[in-house]
Amino acid sequence: MFTMLFLVLGLMLLHESAAQHDKDLYSFVTLPEVRALKFEIEHIDRERQQPGYWFVAPYGQIDPEASTHRYTQYQIGPYIYDNDGMLIWAGSPMYDNRNVFDFKANWNIDDDPHLSFIIQHDNQVKGSGMILNTNYEIEHEVDVVNDLEAFNMHEFNILDGGKTALACTYRTQTISFADFGRPNEESWAQTGGFVELDVDSARVLFEWDSRDQISVLESAVLSSTSAALGPPGTDYVHINAVDKNEAGDYIISMRFTNTIYLISGTDGHIMWRLGGKESDFNMDFTFHKQHDVKFIESHGTHHVISLMNNGADEGYADESISAALYIDIDETAMTARVIQRIERPDGGLTRLRGNVQQLPNLNTFIGWSQWGYHSEHAPNGDLLMWAKFSSERFSSYRSYKFDWVGRPKTPPDVVSSVYGTNDEDVLTIIHVSWNGATDIAGWNFYARPYDMGENVFIGHTEKSDFETMYLADGFMDWVSVEAVDSEGNVLGTSDLHRTNTPDNWQAVGFDGTSLPSPDDPSILYVTDETDDAADSSTASVGTNVKSQEAVYSDTKEVAKAVYKAYEILRGVEGFVVLAILAGCVYAAVVGVRKCLRRRRQVRSYKNVPTEDGVEAGENIPVEEIPLRRNSNG
Repeated sequence: MFTMLFLVLGLMLLHESAAQHDKDLYSFVTLPEVRALKFEIEHIDRERQQPGYWFVAPYGQIDPEASTHRYTQYQIGPYIYDNDGMLIWAGSPMYDNRNVFDFKANWNIDDDPHLSFIIQHDNQVKGSGMILNTNYEIEHEVDVVNDLEAFNMHEFNILDGGKTALACTYRTQTISFADFGRPNEESWAQTGGFVELDVDSARVLFEWDSRDQISVLESAVLSSTSAALGPPGTDYVHINAVDKNEAGDYIISMRFTNTIYLISGTDGHIMWRLGGKESDFNMDFTFHKQHDVKFIESHGTHHVISLMNNGADEGYADESISAALYIDIDETAMTARVIQRIERPDGGLTRLRGNVQQLPNLNTFIGWSQWGYHSEHAPNGDLLMWAKFSSERFSSYRSYKFDWVGRPKTPPDVVSSVYGTNDEDVLTIIHVSWNGATDIAGWNFYARPYDMGENVFIGHTEKSDFETMYLADGFMDWVSVEAVDSEGNVLGTSDLHRTNTPDNWQAVGFDGTSLPSPDDPSILYVTDETDDAADSSTASVGTNVKSQEAVYSDTKEVAKAVYKAYEILRGVEGFVVLAILAGCVYAAVVGVRKCLRRRRQVRSYKNVPTEDGVEAGENIPVEEIPLRRNSNG
């Protein structure tokens, strides 16, 4: 058994070692195609943080990659994490590593939570605004139905009720240089605007464009000496956000004019400008290259808005540090003042992207974008936590925090494998995860002696990570797993899985005289006689499971020690790990070695071939063979 335990640890070490070359990514036995990003996190004050989940969409490069047929493990796309950076949902496999933007939860659609995000265009499709329900099923795919070249990546803002949504637009067209004193000249440019869309039909309900509304004089990237260009021309305003108030008017952010505009929802005229070269307000502050303007309040002539003041772009810094701003706007006095400024915690600049979100408890959650850096702040601005991707290869355009309820229709994913050094010392290793499920507190594990047999409860463990590993004594041939909540209610049950066996037992260290055969779980694991047998298939947290003999209990304690050692291994690297593992395992094993030598033999069953003449593909259950216990004296 001592040799067996170190064999299992050796396999774990090998698995961890293989992943060291990209240790900033998670790897999972149950979802081998997914390599989710890890986070670096610091919690300054947990008590004042808003409960919820992080919504991020990592990407490596912002331009869409050309479609290929090469296999790539899924890394980019929509992801949900809990407040400690534990993965909850990896949505990347749904869209083959395509970039996703503006990924968030919405609680304003039919009183049920939904997910929304933008799937970026590529050389084959224009991209779409997506809406998913709590089962991660697509409810709406809002496509581009007019002459736009693509669904723009900046905004998919679903308005209350979920019937309409806002999106930014870019058009390639000519603009006049008359305001530069060159009345006979035109230049091609990327004009910026927005649309309000019907979610069901994608029909355009309202459309606005900068071409005849914003002069070239307002642009920070054009001047009187700018050359007239051919297509596609200059992105002269760069819209990156749009929101709507109850009065029906729209607020937009134009990054390359350093200006926030209020647009009439009645006729589309510009009602006022905040910031930039032609600001209509008296203001004692500035902002530059801003993102993500949103209404916090809007009542008649008074508004409170939030925005990300980047203060810089790729090439030039107007300010020394980026900050989230809350701004009070009084249209009667035509004044604007900053009522709160929250600076980037590391003192740096967010030169691109970013967002500001006011949470239900009035905390502020800020996505600083590069490397997925985000932070949460109390209403007074105190820093409560910060986190960023462990990798510097990825960013997230925006990052959000929301409550969420995930109820995937797919069952939990289970992978079960058996290992052993001889026919007396065999362990079954079960890995389980459930992509997207929330509220899981623990897992119940079951085994059967054959595929149509009765479930036998073989153990329970709490969930502590996206993927949970459980070690069961013996060769459990058919296994299944239940997810349970904190009250023991069953949230979902996996399919029945047959345990994987080594192709070559000797190659993995087996030196027994005969190959292991499956054990009968009803012999190794027995429930209280007072338990209702009908409840054994739905045992919940705290179910009292006894071993047939104390030796099996001892074996389980060793298994637990190995699992704890494995958890240490995942968090610590180097030779220190080996010393810790050796100590943990040695202490656990020494106390039970004598007992393990007296372990009784359990006669295993063997499958009986089905009769000839059965048509291929017919589902024939494995025949049950009576099992009994042999005594070795």
